[in-house]
Amino acid sequence: MYNAKAYSAAGATSPLSSTSIARRDPTEHDVQIEILFCGVCHSDLHQVRNEWSGVMPTVYPCVPGHEIVGRVTRVGSAVTKFRAGDLAAVGCMVDSDGTCPECKAGLEQFCPNLTLTYNFPDKHTGKVTYGGYSDSIVVDQRFVLRVPSNLDLAGTAPLLCAGITTYSPMRHWGVSKGKKVGVVGLGGLGHMAVKFAHALGAHVVVFSTSPSKKDDALRLGADEVVISRDAGEMSKHAGSFDFILDAVSADHDINAYIGLLRRDGNLTLVGAPEKPLALSAFGLIMGRRSLSGSIIGGIAETQEMLDFCGQHKITSDVEVIPIQKVNEAYDRLLKSDVKYRFSIDMASLKSE
Repeated sequence: MYNAKAYSAAGATSPLSSTSIARRDPTEHDVQIEILFCGVCHSDLHQVRNEWSGVMPTVYPCVPGHEIVGRVTRVGSAVTKFRAGDLAAVGCMVDSDGTCPECKAGLEQFCPNLTLTYNFPDKHTGKVTYGGYSDSIVVDQRFVLRVPSNLDLAGTAPLLCAGITTYSPMRHWGVSKGKKVGVVGLGGLGHMAVKFAHALGAHVVVFSTSPSKKDDALRLGADEVVISRDAGEMSKHAGSFDFILDAVSADHDINAYIGLLRRDGNLTLVGAPEKPLALSAFGLIMGRRSLSGSIIGGIAETQEMLDFCGQHKITSDVEVIPIQKVNEAYDRLLKSDVKYRFSIDMASLKSE
């Protein structure tokens, strides 16, 4: 074991503060990574403040962070995919059983024995996993990803959650050239969805409640912007979408968007509203439309996404912050006061 610098929360109402945590030494299959940047995900805030206590209660101290980009510093004797000096990334998962049908299908995110990057039982230490708000991490090579050398590292970090969360359902539902794709909500997830749909060749329509976001949506790659509160604008698109990605986590009328799908069209939820959404069955029945959900992606698909980003020069729009401003960033997240993700420069941790 060795000591690593980190920022952790001691309780649900405690601010994140500097601390030291124990990391395991690499086993023969492990990769040790110096963390250079870590994205700030809204789920970090939920977990730190124990807002998911009914499903995933927080164990303190909690070191969040699952959008990790860094450089390999050490590898185990059996590691073949990486060597010291390589750029590497880690997302929301650090282990799975590798034997279940989900793992064998390359869908590790659905493994019943999945280990998440933080706040999850750690078979190596007997405690819980600690995330990327730290100067280093040790991960099994199966869950370490290659980073294209042409990408900005600060903007790459959020791809490990926001990126794969939006890329995976688009690939699953066949978003491609000639398809009409809607994106509901232009935030951390939505802005990545626009970039991916545009790069995949689709005709992209952004739905937003904020007219002020129109110029930004067009800059990101949208072909049209619809103000969702305008019933007339919405009705113009009735029955025309092949696919809609809904990235809104607040309560909203999902039936209004289901009605915009063409026959056999799909609406996928990647946002997670706190309260159940009211659904009219007739909206699905009339047109054989479908409603689904999606969460991140498997390791192979995440690597595919990173390679796609390298080919198309796609990164997240980020505001880079020092770790010392992470509590301020959490407060700003609640106000949606960021375009579009925070990325922590972990070099700032060296001064702690």
